[in-house]
Amino acid sequence: MCRHLAYLGEPVTLATLVIDPEQSLRRQVTAPRFQHDGRHNRDGFGVGWYESTDAAEPLRYRTTRSLDADDRFAREARQARATVLLAAVRSATPGSAIDERGNAPFADGPWLFSLNGAVGGFRDGLERELRSRVTPGRAQGIEGDTDSETLFALTLDRLDAGATAAEALADVDATLGALTAGPPATLRRIGVPGLAFADKAAAAQHARRSGKARRRGR
Repeated sequence: MCRHLAYLGEPVTLATLVIDPEQSLRRQVTAPRFQHDGRHNRDGFGVGWYESTDAAEPLRYRTTRSLDADDRFAREARQARATVLLAAVRSATPGSAIDERGNAPFADGPWLFSLNGAVGGFRDGLERELRSRVTPGRAQGIEGDTDSETLFALTLDRLDAGATAAEALADVDATLGALTAGPPATLRRIGVPGLAFADKAAAAQHARRSGKARRRGR
């Protein structure tokens, strides 16, 4: 199971979030405190971030190198700044390729998406069923072989149809529940402990709230 980090707040360097904390993602590559499945997350990592509330799309860094061995990222993380960040160190699901295209966060336009855990039965027929429900346009955008990216494509289809982010995730959740003979809202029960979703609107909303709070505090 991978380890994930999400941040929404004032502009800070990536290193402040990903590298420097005592129990940072970099440390969790080899020494996660609360990980039940496996003890290492060395199958690559990814970081997606928005530099400001005006950013139209996020920036992203993904690699199959382990975060604790990537000196290039460590240098760049001292300079790059983020107001919204989504990052993960990967422990690949058995059967998945070790390929940077399988590393969260996944991105499309203004959206970032991350999944922690695995969809039960994905390699036993559910992958075909889920991908058959993705529109041809979104299916062409699937680069890797992970359950996470397939769920992202399904979610993007809902967004394309006019759903809000919350509605899109809930609908994908209900689809999974139906395909696994479970009730709606069963992501956790079928082996998907957490979804994370971000876009630039979150940064703008946070900035507005922070500004109001500062004005009230004067």
